[in-house]
Amino acid sequence: MAKQSSGILCLILIAFAAVPSWATDYTVGDTSGWALGVDYTSWTGGKTFKVGDNLVFNYATSHTVDEVTQSDYGTCAAGNAISTDNTGATTIPLKTPGTHYFICGVVGHCGGGMKLSVTVTGGGPSASPPAGSGTTTSPSSGTTTTPATATTTLTPPSSTTTTAQPSSSAALTPFGALFFTLVALISKLVMS
Repeated sequence: MAKQSSGILCLILIAFAAVPSWATDYTVGDTSGWALGVDYTSWTGGKTFKVGDNLVFNYATSHTVDEVTQSDYGTCAAGNAISTDNTGATTIPLKTPGTHYFICGVVGHCGGGMKLSVTVTGGGPSASPPAGSGTTTSPSSGTTTTPATATTTLTPPSSTTTTAQPSSSAALTPFGALFFTLVALISKLVMS
């Protein structure tokens, strides 16, 4: 029995070492939020954005958060946004590596500095199209489709249910969820 327990403990330690670090929530503009008069180029300096991290935009509802293509970012064009929100609190999960572009779609705000580009590192398979894939047009019907952005927050298994808050500082990656599931299964095996 002792040999079996030490083998299981070894597996747990190997699984723990293989789990990537917790994701980070970055509050865009820190205490200034998503607003006019903030230097977002300086704000991104020194930060490393990774797949699984989140951008948290806090702003007045007189603004928008529009994810756009590189071209639309350069010209401050919001008409073909990949996604848009104006609720005052928007969390964007960074699901794919590459550069992601965000602007305020209110006329004059992007030109006034409300634009943000973040380069995301890391990777692996992703269910989302890369940023910049934009809209697609069906050749047979001529209809245009814009992909939607969904937010998914994974939490470790527990006996209580909690609601994710936009101000949280860490989110669980899919690998972390797998890790907690494996630990729960191994614990059941050890206890039986």
